[in-house]
Amino acid sequence: MSTRMKIAAFLTLKLLLAGAVIAQAQSSQTTSQPPAHETAAQTSATASQDEPAHTAPVLWITSVEVMRSTHAPQLDVVRVRALAATEGWQAAELVPLTHGVPSDGMLDLAMVAEAPEDSTAPAPYPEIEAVFTIEPGHPFKGVRVHGASNSVSLHTLPGYEAAPPPPKDCTACEGKLFLSKGKGLPAGATTDAVHEEELPRNLRVIHAQEGINSIDSNPNRMTILLDENDRIITVIWD
Repeated sequence: MSTRMKIAAFLTLKLLLAGAVIAQAQSSQTTSQPPAHETAAQTSATASQDEPAHTAPVLWITSVEVMRSTHAPQLDVVRVRALAATEGWQAAELVPLTHGVPSDGMLDLAMVAEAPEDSTAPAPYPEIEAVFTIEPGHPFKGVRVHGASNSVSLHTLPGYEAAPPPPKDCTACEGKLFLSKGKGLPAGATTDAVHEEELPRNLRVIHAQEGINSIDSNPNRMTILLDENDRIITVIWD
C-alpha cells in the first residue's frame, strides 16, 4: 500500500472514532437530563426552601426574669415570657440591641420569632418564651426587653418584673359596636361596645365607606372592618 493510501485510511479511522465518541456523549447527555418542566420545578422548590422565614418582634412582653448561677464563673440568664399575636409563631429568640457599654447601664434586647405567613383570625394570645445568657463580668445594671407593642425593664439583677395585662385579643369582637378613642356609647345603645383604647396599638380600622390604600403584610397588626353603623364585621391579624 502506498504512503498516500495509508495516510487516507488512518484519517478515515480517526474520523469514525471521533464520530462515535460524539454520538455517545450526546446520547449520555440526553438520557441524563430531566425534562425542562421537571428542572424548573426542582429549581423553584430549591429557591423556596432557601427563602428566609419572616422574623418579627413578638406582640407583648409579659415578664422579664434574670437568674444568676451560684457557682463561679457566675452567669446571668435572662428568661423572657411573651404573648404572640396568633398561633404559628415559633423559634423565639432574644436579640441584643446594645453595643458597648450603654450610658444608662441597661442591656436592651428585642424578642423576635418566626411569624406565620398567612393572615389569621383572632385567638387567645399563645404564650412564647426565650432565654439569653450574659457572660461573666458584664457591665450591665439591668435589662430592658422590647416587643412589638411594649417593653419591660428590670433594674435589679437578678430579679423579676412583670408587665400590665395585654390588650384585648378581640376573639369576641364581631357584631359589637366599635368606639374610636374618646368616643362614648351612643344614647339608648343596648349592645356591647369595643373601645379602641382596649385594642393593640398597631390597629387598622377600615370603615364601610373607606378604601384600602395598602395591602402590605404585618403579623402584629390587627385590622378591623366596620359596616355602615360602625359595627365590627371582620377582625384579622394580617
